[in-house]
Amino acid sequence: MSANRPAAVVVLAAGEGTRMKSKTPKVLHEIAGRSLVGHVVSAARELEPEQLVVVVGHASEQVEGHLAAHYEGTRTAFQAEQNGTGHAVRMALEELGQAPDGTVVVVCGDTPLLSGATLSALVAAHAADGNAVTVLTAEVPDSTGYGRIVRDAATGAVTAIVEHKDASDAERAIREINSGVFAFDGRLLADALGKVRTDNSQGEEYLTDVLGILREAGHRVGASMAGDHREILGINNRVQLAEARRLLNRRLLERAMTAGVTVVDPASVLVDVTVTFERDAVIHPGTQLLGATHVAEDAEVGPNTRLRDTVVHRGARVDNTVADRAVIGESASVGPYAYLRPGTRLGTSAKAGTYVEMKNATIGEGTKVPHLSYVGDATIGDHTNIGAASVFVNYDGEAKHHTTIGSHCKTGSDNMFVAPVTVGDGAYTAAGSVITKDVPAGSLAVARGQQRNIEGWVARKRPGSAAAQAAQAAAEAVEREG
Repeated sequence: MSANRPAAVVVLAAGEGTRMKSKTPKVLHEIAGRSLVGHVVSAARELEPEQLVVVVGHASEQVEGHLAAHYEGTRTAFQAEQNGTGHAVRMALEELGQAPDGTVVVVCGDTPLLSGATLSALVAAHAADGNAVTVLTAEVPDSTGYGRIVRDAATGAVTAIVEHKDASDAERAIREINSGVFAFDGRLLADALGKVRTDNSQGEEYLTDVLGILREAGHRVGASMAGDHREILGINNRVQLAEARRLLNRRLLERAMTAGVTVVDPASVLVDVTVTFERDAVIHPGTQLLGATHVAEDAEVGPNTRLRDTVVHRGARVDNTVADRAVIGESASVGPYAYLRPGTRLGTSAKAGTYVEMKNATIGEGTKVPHLSYVGDATIGDHTNIGAASVFVNYDGEAKHHTTIGSHCKTGSDNMFVAPVTVGDGAYTAAGSVITKDVPAGSLAVARGQQRNIEGWVARKRPGSAAAQAAQAAAEAVEREG
């Protein structure tokens, strides 16, 4: 547990986010597999705070439901009217019941790139410098529109945060800006919030006014600068959402590559924050790895593949495939153009080949379903071969039924297995068969009608056609050769 463990972290997430132009609350928009507020809560949890409070307002039931479902133990405080950031923090402290004895960190719920490491550095600097409040700042290429950080040249303490519209030419040249993230002494914060006034153009309680109140009372205001200014970027519209996704995706892929993963073309690969890798995994272009997907050592995924909540074991090869909640065994082969639906489990060295769809199917070691087949609600043993264009007929219009095929079986092309049905170990089925009854082990099942040839049918029924002319020519050729 960190020696600088905060007493509380307050996440401000009450705003509507009208510029998103969406029925979804801004903080619930997702990038990289997490909501915006989820990214912030996850970063805050790295501090191991004693309390974590999210201030909700607009669409509070949706936000509270999301937090309860995904971030157990997170408390919420309700801000009925959005009367400013100071008012929001006051609502959070009221939810806690008393002024926290220790550090209170305040973060914005729409800053998904903010890292736990940067927050830890902020809290450490706050403790080391003995500040009443420490501002997280960043040095940006273009500070237009941001509040400038004015420091004391001798001590480095923050003497003012000057908004762009109020800044002098010299102050506008400053590139260090306010991020809106702070670490406060909890008791001093609670006292100062009671002194914040609303005599401003918006009639709101501004959290930044607390800094002036504390400074005038003789307390020190410090700053901690983020190493990467992009971490403090807030999301206000879909353009910024996409840009944050791009930046976060690059961060995630760089972390993977540094750990020994080959990403052939990072610009064309998308990953979620919950995806994990082992070293020497290879990710080819056009690949999306989502949810709790895991790619093991020496496995290759892609190109043009989308995996969600899927485990790819060591040495497997997955090409041009869509998979959802599937398990792909060691050295297994999938694709191209395969679709693995939930509940699919491929054993070691198994194969789901070209234009194969599987659902709720367990495929044994070394078993191959090479092409053009649907396998649903089935168990197939080891080292069995399923012929091309086979269909596991699992639905009778009201209920799903199961098919079991044993080990070392050879099933013919264009087979229909009408469930429930079992094919025993070592059995064969003939091409074109519709299997409706169990096949004993070691048997050959033939389930198709007898072939009948009606000679002269084309000449009688299609006289003068190209087919009739070809048949006539073939007959004459036979006569000549005879």
